Amino acid sequence: MFHDGARRRSVALLTTGVLALPAVAACGASEEGNVPAAAQDLAPTPRDLVANGSTLTWAIDAVPGTLNAYQADADTGTTRVAGAVLPALFTLDDKGRPQANPDYLESAEVVEREPRQVVVYRLNQKAVWSDGREIGAPDFAAQWRALRGKDPAYWTARNAGYDRIAKVERGKDDLEVQVTFDKPYAEWRSLFTPLYPKDVMGTPDSFNDSARTTLKNTAGPFSLKKVDRKSGDITLVRNPRWWGDQPKLDQLVFRKVAPKNRTKALTAGRVDLAQVAPGEAERISLARRDKGAKGPLAHGPGAGRTPADALMSWAVAHGTEQEAAESEQLAREQTREAVVAYAAEQKSLGAYEVRKALEPSFTQLALNGADGPLADERVRRAVARALDRKELAETVLKPLGLPAQPVGSHLALAGQDAYEDASDALGSQDTAEARALLAEAGWKPGQGAARPKNAGASGEPAEGAEGEEAVGDSGNEDRPGDDGGEYIVGEDDGKSGARGGPMLPGAVAAGQGAALWRQADVVARQDDDGKTEQGAHAQQGGPPGAYAPKGTAAPKESESPGAEGAAGPLAKDGLALTLRFVVPSGAGSEQLRAVADKIAEQLEKIGVTTAMKKVPSSGYFTDHVASGQYDMALYSWPGTAYPATDGRPIHAKPVPAADGSLNVAQNYTRVGTDRIDQLFDQAVGELDDGARKKLIKEADARIWAVAGAIPLYQRPELVAARPSVANAGAFGFATPRYQDIGFLKKGAKPGKQDRKPGS
Repeated sequence: MFHDGARRRSVALLTTGVLALPAVAACGASEEGNVPAAAQDLAPTPRDLVANGSTLTWAIDAVPGTLNAYQADADTGTTRVAGAVLPALFTLDDKGRPQANPDYLESAEVVEREPRQVVVYRLNQKAVWSDGREIGAPDFAAQWRALRGKDPAYWTARNAGYDRIAKVERGKDDLEVQVTFDKPYAEWRSLFTPLYPKDVMGTPDSFNDSARTTLKNTAGPFSLKKVDRKSGDITLVRNPRWWGDQPKLDQLVFRKVAPKNRTKALTAGRVDLAQVAPGEAERISLARRDKGAKGPLAHGPGAGRTPADALMSWAVAHGTEQEAAESEQLAREQTREAVVAYAAEQKSLGAYEVRKALEPSFTQLALNGADGPLADERVRRAVARALDRKELAETVLKPLGLPAQPVGSHLALAGQDAYEDASDALGSQDTAEARALLAEAGWKPGQGAARPKNAGASGEPAEGAEGEEAVGDSGNEDRPGDDGGEYIVGEDDGKSGARGGPMLPGAVAAGQGAALWRQADVVARQDDDGKTEQGAHAQQGGPPGAYAPKGTAAPKESESPGAEGAAGPLAKDGLALTLRFVVPSGAGSEQLRAVADKIAEQLEKIGVTTAMKKVPSSGYFTDHVASGQYDMALYSWPGTAYPATDGRPIHAKPVPAADGSLNVAQNYTRVGTDRIDQLFDQAVGELDDGARKKLIKEADARIWAVAGAIPLYQRPELVAARPSVANAGAFGFATPRYQDIGFLKKGAKPGKQDRKPGS
């Protein structure tokens, strides 16, 4: 995949439902270092077993609004097209590591560090644009000038890295490009991928407009033939000037198929490859299991009806009550039609298989620290410490047969070089510690003032609460709150509302702030031998009300006064401790809602009341998360091979803007510190890999300590594919190698690829 930082970090992802699927092999830590938690699933096949010719159709959510990957509205479709038709100097392997792409580079290396960093790119002498011109320094220079952020006429989404370049020039010959930096940039491999030709980057008009709808000059294994916005098809064909391994496909078609229409497209055979939701994946798995089976299906419409139900239905349909009989007869006929239609769909779905892995992205619980109870670090840490992240991961991944390990880092995922579990900086799940923090923050058991329904973080009525149209909730129709989109967990859901043991005395939590910061320093500064260095906070202390370090446990509930009996809801100054949990309501968000329900149950044990607010999926992120209209929310960030560059805008301390508003960049939790910003700034300019990794680890430990964002689990990646499709499916971290994708030769079986990614 490209380092599309602007797109990666401007869009958060939602998650989908769960199902039962066969397990895949899990991987853990090994002597060779980090490995992905689950292997990619591509049906890897040597090129000589892949047939030449034919067309593969790949579903995308929408025809992209732009083909310029550096514009703000670039999306996954943009990335797919750019990956097949434009130069990628560095691609990612299955561990998310950047690898030089020999189709374009003979070499790329830092040749000088002092007085300034200099990187020299040696280009493949065969690399040319589709107009016949050599790829060279003029293209690099044009892209740098467009993206460095000095000319506002260019409508760019981001200038990270390019703003550190002093000059781009020709080297000793036309095949050499020399890039000199004003300031050191450790993640220089993120630059110039994708690389656009100078005729796109050369002027603001061509950058802003020309590349939105077409790419006339390309340099990938495929060329862009047509973008048909009416039909929703983007057609790529073999590039006749391509110098590398020739594409196995004659044509690669990206077809617009909205997620809600994937089943229909699959049953109609309109696509060969499509990412699917868990429910669709389950149906495909069942269809393959049922091949050749006789008799009615044991799932689908009417499958849950018992013999007693059937007898009662027959009796009503043939009874003397004419109106009831007619209604039942109609229902029976509709069920019969649904059964026939479902069986036909299942037969068609049997032509596909499910390929699955863990997607290079993770879902987090965001705690809005701008105002309300969560503005207090102690309350955020109490919420974080109450979570059983293992249970939440299992809720999503275990039914899929995928490894269910909680994510231990905000800045890398299992398998990547930068991945280290720094969650010890906050501490593991501990209900007693969570209660102690809340008590120290002043939240005590008692009958606080009733919190009005539809209230926001501060307890005041939320914007748009009055007269708001009820939101449908597919798959959750029986849940309370459907009448107004909100319900109070423990009050409106039929639960007793009883909590566990009482809050611990405030003295238990008091004075633990310095200890937490010492713990964060210790976690961040451990060297390879497990030895530790003293951190700054170890001498200077830190903010009060944090968790104790490892080994300093709070008193057990049985040792606390009044441990028998429920604490009841918590209150402070007459206000109940109720957190507004915003969740999307639409179909496809069932998984997110299931996780939210689990979180609410876990928080109830520490006396925190949760007000679930269901909102339309279309505006979930923009209208609520990005605008700060929430206390708690679930969303996902894509992983990255460049954590210092991509992590900073997500975790940077918000700063006041000139107009008095708060500039949060992409830190939608509104939680950050000056020290975290400093660590990112140091890491992005640190050219020593070992030193940079330590800085990233310390930044991650401190992000855990402030408890604004709590990583939960890596998202599942489920792809429906025809069994004959080779070298495509659930890619995991890896960049697709489009020239290797195709269909198996007749009689061939998938086998392990010997080729290294990017070769």
